[in-house]
Amino acid sequence: MSDPVQVAKPFLKWAGGKRWLVSSHSYLLPRTFNRYIEPFLGSGAVFFSLRPKEAILSDSNERLIDCYLTVKADPDGVWRYLREFKRDHSDKFYYEIRNAAFRSPAKTAAQFIYLNRTCFNGIYRENLRGVFNVPRGTKDSVIFPDDDFNAISKLLKPVQLLSGDFAGSLQAAKKGDFVFVDPPYTVRHNSNGFVKYNQKIFDWKDQIRLRDEVKAAASRGAKLLITNANHPSIIELYDGIGSATALNRASVISGDSTSRGRYSELVITIGY
Repeated sequence: MSDPVQVAKPFLKWAGGKRWLVSSHSYLLPRTFNRYIEPFLGSGAVFFSLRPKEAILSDSNERLIDCYLTVKADPDGVWRYLREFKRDHSDKFYYEIRNAAFRSPAKTAAQFIYLNRTCFNGIYRENLRGVFNVPRGTKDSVIFPDDDFNAISKLLKPVQLLSGDFAGSLQAAKKGDFVFVDPPYTVRHNSNGFVKYNQKIFDWKDQIRLRDEVKAAASRGAKLLITNANHPSIIELYDGIGSATALNRASVISGDSTSRGRYSELVITIGY
């Protein structure tokens, strides 16, 4: 059996994912902490990089959390169905799977992973009826060479996975915990493009609520790292809270490669 400490890696691609952060700016992460908490899980790049022994991972996307829970409970079943999807993969098959509803949790999790890997840019988007509606992308890789769902399952065994609003997991943070906060990058007047990838809009009121929960967690002695848009409204919102740094990163969200560029993100560290 493979060693999960060495091979467990993110198995999803997510808009706004933080692989770039852990690969180029790992020095921003605390060296020691008790428990890891992440209220906006997505692909979990920071979690997989730190590999904490105790963690609370949550997200408002119930289907995402269900996928993690199923990989944790039945990695072999998920892998078996994903291999079946690879065998039958085509444009027609993509839309058949996108429109399908399965009773099996393992097949539903494999469906989620399959769509994530073959849809347009790995974007997760639902219509107003809560139906995933992202079109077929250009990628054909359903199985990756470093896939190891058994290793991921082992890494997730001691982890508490929750579906719901960010406030729940943030309110659990206490002295010695490390909280990584990576919300949708909504700015004042909701002018940021990331909001369109969510059925439930993360608006400016949510940003204010988040700031207040961050302050409360910090007051209880938690360490926090917050990433957000490097925008005047966000800078003002967190004025006087922690230490802020602007980092540049490449964007891969645009469908037109010529319109992709480098963007500045705000990183705030608190308590360390």
